[in-house]
Amino acid sequence: MALEQRKVFSTYVREVEIPETPEIEIKKGSSRKLFSPGEKFLFVLFASLLVTFSSFILHTEGQINSANREVQSIGSQIEEKTKQNTELSNQVQAESTYEKVWEKAKALGLNLNEKNVKVVPGR
Repeated sequence: MALEQRKVFSTYVREVEIPETPEIEIKKGSSRKLFSPGEKFLFVLFASLLVTFSSFILHTEGQINSANREVQSIGSQIEEKTKQNTELSNQVQAESTYEKVWEKAKALGLNLNEKNVKVVPGR
């Protein structure tokens, strides 16, 4: 009878099984860095070369610009001197006419003596 009572009055509660989710394993020892030391060195080398060459190019362009300014100022000075030379040559031509020379000679007290005038052939 004891067995029958156990079967009848059993207090067995069935547990609900919860499915287990597998945990994600975190790899701690094999984590790779973003850049290796060699790559970092190459990046720094490339950046320093880029800065060096760009500053060299800018310095050279500055020298070229200053040389161009000098050339332009010398060119303007040449044009100014050319204008002055042209004006002076025009003044020389105006002052070297026969009438102007004769007036200046009379002012200095010279007289035209045709006996002393000799004609030079070939001119």
